[in-house]
Amino acid sequence: MRGIGDGDVVELFNDRGRCLAGAILSEAIMRGVARLATGAWFDPAPAAATGLDLERHGNPNVLTLDRGASGLSQGCVAQTCLVEAKRYEGTPPPVEIFAIPQIVPRA
Repeated sequence: MRGIGDGDVVELFNDRGRCLAGAILSEAIMRGVARLATGAWFDPAPAAATGLDLERHGNPNVLTLDRGASGLSQGCVAQTCLVEAKRYEGTPPPVEIFAIPQIVPRA
């Protein structure tokens, strides 16, 4: 239907944001449903490089509502959200979150 295959890079997006993730097709998940695990470090691609705001490491926080569950917990209020999914065309921007920063010696 969308031409997404196992191992494809997919773009997940909604009106809050967009991110890239790897597709793993499974019969254990209902057709038309996507599951994106939490825990990816936030790694936004510069808009100048891609022409749009794009999180390149699969961080679901760019897709969910940014509101705390309560004044006490401030836990994540959104455990689900609606997204569109499409196969990412072209070469994905490199993930840079794990690049070691340049150390500048003290003067």
